[in-house]
Amino acid sequence: MAANMKQAEVRDKRVFTRVDFNVPMDESLRITDETRIRAALPTIRYLRENGAKVILASHLGRPKGGFEMKLSLAPAAAALGRLIGSPVIMAPDCVGAKTAELAAALLPGEVMLLENLRFHPEEEKNDPDFARELASLADIYVNDAFGSAHRAHASTEGIAAYLPSYAGLLMEKELNFLGNALNAPDRPFVAVLGGAKVKDKIAVVENLLTKVDALIIGGGMAYTFLKAKGYGVGLSLLDEERLAFAAEVLRQGEEKNMQILLPVDVVTAAAISADAPTSVKSVSEIGEAEMALDIGPETVRIFTAAVRTARTVLWNGPMGVFEIDAFAAGTNAIAEAMAACAGVTVVGGGDSAAAVEKAGLTDKMTHVSTGGGASLEFLEGKILPGVAALK
Repeated sequence: MAANMKQAEVRDKRVFTRVDFNVPMDESLRITDETRIRAALPTIRYLRENGAKVILASHLGRPKGGFEMKLSLAPAAAALGRLIGSPVIMAPDCVGAKTAELAAALLPGEVMLLENLRFHPEEEKNDPDFARELASLADIYVNDAFGSAHRAHASTEGIAAYLPSYAGLLMEKELNFLGNALNAPDRPFVAVLGGAKVKDKIAVVENLLTKVDALIIGGGMAYTFLKAKGYGVGLSLLDEERLAFAAEVLRQGEEKNMQILLPVDVVTAAAISADAPTSVKSVSEIGEAEMALDIGPETVRIFTAAVRTARTVLWNGPMGVFEIDAFAAGTNAIAEAMAACAGVTVVGGGDSAAAVEKAGLTDKMTHVSTGGGASLEFLEGKILPGVAALK
């Protein structure tokens, strides 16, 4: 287990804190969703209250090499200053003489945000010299960026070789909730998987098959499983190359006497469009010229009954094209069932987190992960480089 930052003596120390401020912005560079900044507040507040000199670092977007105004973290510094009620010093770069000078001059409780780490290609290359230069700014390293923990970059993995290293409060919370759901769940343990592609979830399915009491499969990936059972799926998403995998999963589920729940009815249309006429059909009735774009009402009843009565629920991936209201009912129903569940409910980041946020149910979940790709790799059973570096 990664060491907790509360084990470190941070008073009067410069603490390099890797956060995830990779926030969405509109064309006027206004932040449209502050969730990731707010998620880092407990760690930042703890460090300030305990007299640390806080140096925050993050990436934003995918710069093409060098400074880009639209990918500057200056708007994040302004937003954070408003949230903590104190000015945040914005460094001109993440390395260099001026940044080092500002870091050296920090007073206890002050906060400085470094400029976008990815303005330097050495960040993603995990360049040792670049990692060493980042480390030279501080006395202690804290990683609170679970959403980037699956990347072996200079600020998430390389820097830990040069400083005493600890997990931030958000990182620890992510590891505890996801880890406990996978390794010590209250039972019955139900996993709900959705999203578009089977290939993105192969390792997750394989890992969960050894752990869950029931596996619910919806979204675009469900139609490969239905095809493997002999159903026609029309123009629905289909991964021909993964049909054998789907058939093997179904065979293993039967062998283990495990419930694997697939759609029994679906919402179909001829096109992915808000204006397209829709129909509810049994999975045995999907026409050749139409596609299934959401689970149907009978499937909603079956899936949500399993979710509501579970003691642990882990959800990763929507049930349909939830961005369009006509195909959002299934995803919303799963979110509502999880909100009504008396057990532990964990949402695995990405589109699932967006769906829960859209439904206004984030506060009703036990934990909503901030990491899309990171939570997916964690669910696969992989060791995340940013976590391994803290051990």
